[in-house]
Amino acid sequence: MIYDYITTTIKDRIRYITLSRPEKKNAFNFQLVSELKHAFHVGQEDENTKIIVLNSDGDVFSAGADLQYLQTLQSNTLEENLADSNHLKELYAAIYYHKKVVIAQVEGHAIAGGCGLATVTDFTFSVPEANFGYTEVKIGFVPAIVMVFLLRKVGETKAKELLLTGKLISADDAKSAQLINEVFSKETIKQEVLDFATKLCTEASGDSLTLTKKMMSAVQNIADFAALDYAAEMNAEARMTADCKKGIASFLTKQKISW
Repeated sequence: MIYDYITTTIKDRIRYITLSRPEKKNAFNFQLVSELKHAFHVGQEDENTKIIVLNSDGDVFSAGADLQYLQTLQSNTLEENLADSNHLKELYAAIYYHKKVVIAQVEGHAIAGGCGLATVTDFTFSVPEANFGYTEVKIGFVPAIVMVFLLRKVGETKAKELLLTGKLISADDAKSAQLINEVFSKETIKQEVLDFATKLCTEASGDSLTLTKKMMSAVQNIADFAALDYAAEMNAEARMTADCKKGIASFLTKQKISW
């Protein structure tokens, strides 16, 4: 697939997916969402990719939906709008349920759908100058899809505060709300993200990362005892992976593990 609105690079098992529509504040349209879906699929299938970093060109991470694009959809039928909505849903789900660890490197404002992107990643690191917010209610829209993920991340009380007011919050406040993980300066964030991603690459088993992510999303939808049964099954499955066998053998023989 030829990309017009994103770029991708890979080095040392870290794949960078970069929003590259800075003249439109990296706003979403159908094509940009399609390109992101494709890039994340490629990253999932690529054995040389262990960690994915989502970042952006320009001084805005993403302003969310392209309002001019949304306006063109207003004459569509319900079925046509549902298809477009499902298109975005599939992107968020592809990131949230991705087999690889996904890190958002936010170096500008993350608004509405752009904040949604930061919400569905596994880790989010931001510069202090960035603001975060779900502003949909201010234009008569609904933060519908991201709500499903935000409730899991910050709980109902904070989700209501953010979604019903549409207010913007600072990176420090976003960290306090557990919406993001850490705040780094503009001068250091790239290196901090690289160091974090590299540490995951070299100190954590790829199989273990994948299975842990899978379990964390699944157990939240299962009743307690059923969740424990599921956990026991996954524990048994994990023991049979090549990474587990390698890790235990290396530990017992006191050899340094190279992941």
